[in-house]
Parts: sequence; structure tokens; C-alpha cells
Amino acid sequence: MVFSKTFSESDVSIHSTFASRYVRDSAPRFTMPDNSMPKEAAFQIINDELMLDGNPRLNLASFVTTWMEPECDKLIMDSVNKNYVDMDEYPVTTELQNRCVNMIAHLFNAPLGDSDAAVGVGTVGSSEAIMLAGLAFKRKWQNKRKAEGKPYDKPNIVTGANVQVCWEKFARYFEVELKEVKVREGYYVMDPVQAVEMVDENTICVAAILGSTYNGEFEDVKLLNDLLVEKNKESGWDTPIHVDAASGGFIAPFLYPELEWDFRLPLVKSINVSGHKYGLVYAGIGWVIWRTKEDLPEELIFHINYLGADQPTFTLNFSKGSSQIIAQYYQLIRLGYEGYRNVMQNCHDNAMVLKEGLENTGRFTIVSKDMGVPVVAFSLKDRSRHDEFEVSEMLRRFGWIVPAYPMPEGAKHVSVLRVVIREDFSRTLAERLVLDIVKVLAELDTLPPKKGEKMESLENGKKETSGKKSAEETEREIATYWRNITNARKIKLAATMAGPSVTVVAK
Repeated sequence: MVFSKTFSESDVSIHSTFASRYVRDSAPRFTMPDNSMPKEAAFQIINDELMLDGNPRLNLASFVTTWMEPECDKLIMDSVNKNYVDMDEYPVTTELQNRCVNMIAHLFNAPLGDSDAAVGVGTVGSSEAIMLAGLAFKRKWQNKRKAEGKPYDKPNIVTGANVQVCWEKFARYFEVELKEVKVREGYYVMDPVQAVEMVDENTICVAAILGSTYNGEFEDVKLLNDLLVEKNKESGWDTPIHVDAASGGFIAPFLYPELEWDFRLPLVKSINVSGHKYGLVYAGIGWVIWRTKEDLPEELIFHINYLGADQPTFTLNFSKGSSQIIAQYYQLIRLGYEGYRNVMQNCHDNAMVLKEGLENTGRFTIVSKDMGVPVVAFSLKDRSRHDEFEVSEMLRRFGWIVPAYPMPEGAKHVSVLRVVIREDFSRTLAERLVLDIVKVLAELDTLPPKKGEKMESLENGKKETSGKKSAEETEREIATYWRNITNARKIKLAATMAGPSVTVVAK
């Protein structure tokens, strides 16, 4: 005798996910669903959508680390449930953070003895680190002005126009005037001479960038320091320097150890660096280091005791994960000075391979520098028909994510493409990228010029008349051209699939 049983829709124990109702309905977008779903279905739905994201390792727009060793991945997963702020409950994690702070401070030549504890803190990235450093400068300046009986309501900060947006956030959120030194074509970083000229009695600090976001170039912190020392002597001020070493802080000590940009310069009072960039840790970790304890006002440090013991804290966040701190300590002791130097040297060498490949095309002007963050920024020599934004868009078809953008205030008419060379970007990938860029250029050469420019007639090959075409005519002409290309490709594909004995006639 055969027994049969009818299963309800809710009994999914015998269903595969793709045989269930959960893939027939749209994923929730605005409100939480009324009912639960099996874990397998939830995983599959989310995983399927995530397939449409770009490949992180081919995301050449980002400075952020996209690969770590499996052993470190395991440490991260094993500590993903630890809340760093519970210092009394997780004292070893706190100790690992302190070790990282000390190691990074010594790397930046802080004036410390062998057993002195450095002054610094881990953050969720350089943005938070910059906010904390800026607050310290503002409070120190305010305290000094109050003691002198002078107004303290109009603080300003001097930076280059090439700073990362977090500096603009700091200025707006904490009511500090941002005085920007404009860049100029051919010189895309802050000019120290102009920066010092903009300093006045209300300047809380001058921010120098070690590794510009736009082209990876190091600003001349040594010259800035020397000029500012002289101005402070003449004016009686004591305007300090902060170095935003988000990208370059883990590069300069290993590739350019003789370069003076850090605490060897007397006016450098604080430095931030991103552990999740060339510190070689996944996203979510930054560091800010102060020169001495006196450079961090005590009133900015909070003390809490409701987690079991007195705990000092100076952050904009409270709860945060411990994983990235542990990962940073892993990288520091795993690689050591030798390992970091080798990684950074490889990045630099691969950047040079890419740079030379682009130069050999004869189509690009390189706007990045050999000395700096391993970034290759480049622009088209001839933009009369196509621009960098079209190159960027077409490279996505090969999987590459290469950003195009205008340069900052003072050189906005210059647009560039930028490739960030990270640890996991090999020479083979560099060579492959050059080949794909060449393919893109070859295809662009066959396409009509970008919208809005005069162009040759694309249908009959005749020169267009001297009269100007309307926008509607130009749009129609471009649409016709693209339609012809698409039809030609379809015909070619159909002929290939059908074999040599079949003739395909285009309509």
C-alpha cells in the first residue's frame, strides 16, 4: 500500500530554495516581512543580489584593503562578536590596541623612550581620526585664547583644495572655517608658501597631506614646517601642523625612510593613518597619534566605569568591533618592517609597470608622481572626441572599476583616471589592464564624438555641412549609428553560430 502526504507551502523541509515561494516574491524593500523565512532562503536571496556588486579586487578606485591571509581571516571571524569598548571584559584586546599605537608611534618617530607609552587611539578610519585631531587642536587654541583674554569664536584651519571630504565635514560639523589653498594645473597639491601666507592668529593648525587622494602625491611637509617656524617666530604665534597620512603613513617609512614628514619635524603635533589602506587591514580601522600627552587636552578624554572599571575614552563612537584591531596587530607582527617594505616595493614596482604601459600608448599624460602613494593618475592628451569618463565607463565591461573625476579647485578643467595599486594587484593584472585600456581606446576611435561636438556624418561618410546641427539631429544621428553597430554585431554573431553554410541577410 502506498501512502501519500500533501505538504503545505510553509513546510519547506523537502523543498530546495529555488522550488520555494520565497524566490517567487520580491525581496522586502521598505517594511519588515510579517513572517519568517528559512535561513537557506534568506541567504540565497541576499547572496544572489550581491552577485551584482563589482569585484572588490578589481575595484581600482579604492585604497581600502581587499585581501588578507586566511589565518587573519580566521582571527577576524573568531573575534567578530567582541565589543572593543568592553575593555574590562576584553583586556587582551585593549592591550593589542595599545601595542599597535606604540608600534605606529615609533614608526612615525614620536619622541618616546623604549618603554614610554605612546598617546593615540584606534578609530573606525581616518575620518574619525581627523575629527579627533581637529577637536584637540581647536580646544588647545581656544584654551590659549581664553587665557590671553582674546576672542576664540572664529577658528580656522588651512588646507589644500585637494583634501579628502572628511576635512570639509570636520569644518562644517565643528564650526571651523576651512581656508583652502587652490591647486593649479601641473601642481595638484597644497603649496606650502601659499598655505603659510593664509595662516593668521585664528588658525588652529595647517593640515598637510601625505598622499593626495587625487594623484597620490606627497606634500612637502618639511618645507611647510620650516616656513611655519619662521612665521611663528615673527608673529609670536605657535601654529602647529597635522599630517593626514591616511594613505602614505604606511608607505613613506618603508620606501622613503629619509623623508622628513613626521614627528621629526617640531611643529607636527598629530598624525592620522588608515590601517585599512596600506596598513593592509580590511575596512574599519584607523589610527591617530599625538606627539606628546600635552598635545591632547585632558578635558576631551572621558572616563566611564559602568562596564566594570574606570576606562578612559576619546572617540566619536562608543561600541565598535574588535576584529580590525586584532587584524592590525596580526599584520604588524606577521610582516614586520621587512614584510611591509617588500609589499610596498611591489606596489610601487607594479605602479611603474602600469605607468610605462600607459605612456607607451602615446595617448595619455601621467599626472601622478613616481614618489608617493602607488597610484597612477592619467588624462587623455586628446579630448576632442572622447573623454576620461567614457574610458572609465567602457572599462567596466571588462570588470575594471577605474574612476574618472575632475581635479580640485584651481584645476577643475583637468579630468583624470586613477588606478590605486594595492597589495593584491599583481604585475599580470597591471599588464592586463593596459591591454584592456588599449582595446577601449581602439573602440572609442570608431565611435562618434561625445555629445555636443561637431562630427563627421556617420552614415554616408561625407563631411557635415558648415551649418550647425540641432541637438535633436545630433541625438538622432548618434542613435542611428549605435543601432547600426548593434545590428552588425548581431549579424556577425548569428553567422558564426549558424556555421559557414548559412547566409544571413540584413534587413
